Amino acid sequence: MGTYDPHIFKPLTFHDAIPAFQAGADTPRAYLERCLEVVAAREPVVQAFAARNDAAARAAADASAARWKAGRPLSAIDGMPVGIKDLLETKDMPTQMGCAAYADNFPRRDNAAVLALRQAGAVIFGKTVTAELGGAHPGPTTNPFDPARTPGGSSSGSGAAVGAGMLPAAIGTQVGGSIIRPAAYCANFALKPTQGGINRGERQATSMSTHGPHAGSIEDMWQVAIEIVCRVGGDRGCPGLSGPPTPPRARRPERLIVLETEGWAALDASSREALARLLAQLEAQGVALLRRTDDPLIEALEQAVSDARSVCGAITGWENRWSQRGLVDLYPEDVSPRAQATLAKAEAMTPAEYRAALLRRDIAQRVHAAIAPMADGIITLACPGPAPLWSGDPPGQPLVPRPTGDFVFNAPSSLLFAPAVTLPLLAVGGMPVGVQVMRQPHADASCVAIGRWMMAAVTPVMVW
Repeated sequence: MGTYDPHIFKPLTFHDAIPAFQAGADTPRAYLERCLEVVAAREPVVQAFAARNDAAARAAADASAARWKAGRPLSAIDGMPVGIKDLLETKDMPTQMGCAAYADNFPRRDNAAVLALRQAGAVIFGKTVTAELGGAHPGPTTNPFDPARTPGGSSSGSGAAVGAGMLPAAIGTQVGGSIIRPAAYCANFALKPTQGGINRGERQATSMSTHGPHAGSIEDMWQVAIEIVCRVGGDRGCPGLSGPPTPPRARRPERLIVLETEGWAALDASSREALARLLAQLEAQGVALLRRTDDPLIEALEQAVSDARSVCGAITGWENRWSQRGLVDLYPEDVSPRAQATLAKAEAMTPAEYRAALLRRDIAQRVHAAIAPMADGIITLACPGPAPLWSGDPPGQPLVPRPTGDFVFNAPSSLLFAPAVTLPLLAVGGMPVGVQVMRQPHADASCVAIGRWMMAAVTPVMVW
């Protein structure tokens, strides 16, 4: 697509197509065909999809068109084409998890969120590429604004499909940073909900995994999430995402905490400048900004998340190691060296080290709860600058440590179980750089409300 300019970039949206459906001037089938035209043009380079079922998508779009014509749509996303990250099961397409060991894996059942989307009338368009097993080893997907760069991961295809204008929405998953960072690199909106906010179905193995939507608009992002939850709820034992049945109204925050995280020290000067200019706009709009030097509790939070990246990695590695050991034992040649190195690191852990990581997480959550009265939320970057270049691991050299980008700015929300919304408000060097708003657990709707206000109240920033 070329240089990203947030002032002129027009993402694909769905909510604003509904009046034409109602008037009979457009149909979900025609909308789908336009998506397929973009896919035909861009997929050879972007490579966002691991599998598609165009015949089933067309049949679902036709059924939706009939419902709109009769004035009986199933929901506000009836007819919306949606991509599904290829970690989640779908009854009409294989689920191969970006891993050769799962080639041709076809459980023929739907993940809870996929089932809910079908019940809402959404068109399950295809399976989007995931990094291997939801980890760090990249798939073939490229960044929609520069094919030499990563789209982020592990929800690589979900972020890229929306950023390329192929789909208005796609489902991603996150353990450390796999929803928020690809959205930031691909100019998406995305919601990483409160832990347990969206029913993960069969994906319950790790204590920090979440489902969340990528979308071309904040309105579609919320609508997809709430339509899922009103049908299948949240994770077992969790109350699930709560909020209005339509996108929350915009709300200006009175105070926001600017969280540096452990990523601040290595952040490039251009990204710092872009964020500073955005923060200046917020202050001009009357939003008070609080920083780590303004209150000991904020400094305590910065310290509590200062190793969030390693704590997230330790907890998730430990929780995944049993299933991944079984996979490697069965298919040693079909799991990447990068995934096997992650497994080896996890297998070197002791139960005491896992308990210590859980304690670190608990302490961070307690500190986060303590700052709740101080501000309406937290603002920080959603990624450490533009998406990095990626052309593969150099032959004969050590593996590149984070080929889908660093999740250093995403780990805090995962560690804190907090909702986070990515907003495409910055461009650095002609590439998207997202901003994220975080709130306390179960404040997802008000987090979205702040995001809606920001999108209307501030001007996107470009720095070269």
